[in-house]
Amino acid sequence: MGAGTDTSPGAAALREITDGVYAWVQPDGTWWINNAGAVAGDGEVVLVDTCATERRTRLFLDAVAAATGDAPVRVAVNTHQHGDHTYGNSLLPAGTLLIAHEATRAAQLADPVIDGCPPFWSPVPDWGAVTRRVADVVLRTDLTVFAGSRRVDLAHPGFAAHTPGDVVAWLPGERVLFTGDLLFHGLTPLVLMGSVEGALRSLDWLATFGAAHVVPGHGPLIPGADLPGVLAQHERYYRYVMDTARDGLRDGLSPLDTARRADLGEFADWADAERLVPNLHRAYADLGHAEPDLATALTDAVTWRGGPMPTSV
Repeated sequence: MGAGTDTSPGAAALREITDGVYAWVQPDGTWWINNAGAVAGDGEVVLVDTCATERRTRLFLDAVAAATGDAPVRVAVNTHQHGDHTYGNSLLPAGTLLIAHEATRAAQLADPVIDGCPPFWSPVPDWGAVTRRVADVVLRTDLTVFAGSRRVDLAHPGFAAHTPGDVVAWLPGERVLFTGDLLFHGLTPLVLMGSVEGALRSLDWLATFGAAHVVPGHGPLIPGADLPGVLAQHERYYRYVMDTARDGLRDGLSPLDTARRADLGEFADWADAERLVPNLHRAYADLGHAEPDLATALTDAVTWRGGPMPTSV
């Protein structure tokens, strides 16, 4: 995830995990650069997420079409509300049924960032020719869809974690799990719009699937044998955030001042380290303080970093 990594759209690749199951992996997985997926079966396709920009989404859709012989996309699923996974929805083929959690749909309808990204990032992302497209069908707990005869189970953990509307896509026959942003592999997680405590709880839930292959929302693919270690890293980080927040509250500090004096330790080399600041805003709320203001939390992250957060969308 270090300097010099090629983050151009051309570095993205459609990786076949098992026969007919694909992950769209976009290095290096930092701000606005997500992973997505496709499940092909019996001549039709289910997609898991889109991408942040027109350019990246078209590359993803073209790669899926080439790999599947232009099989029609019948269903697409949004794993959560954030634009890096959803702004490309409007580019889905005509007739595609779009599914998300009901909280995700509500958040998409209220999202102002698709209309113009604020200058918290540099360069400011150019979404291209995308428009707001929200789910046609919503779920509250779980739902099963099919690519032909291939089963894809959609499930919500039952509580807010990364966001209130997180959904995973689980292929029980192939033991492939698309986690959305419940997992960030090798870079700093973000829970500003969810819950630190919920994110912690979600780790045990993810472990129950017994996945052989895991597609995180950001970062490299995770072999099932490596998943316990990745979950343990996330647990240590979330506990670190909560412990740091408790210390800051005890000393009467703001989230920004708490972050300024914090030692990131083993997490210092993770990309997007400035997410500590919005994560502390969320942890303060989890500990009984007011719901965080998005603009304030991101402004504090920019202040902590000493300038806008970098993008390569």
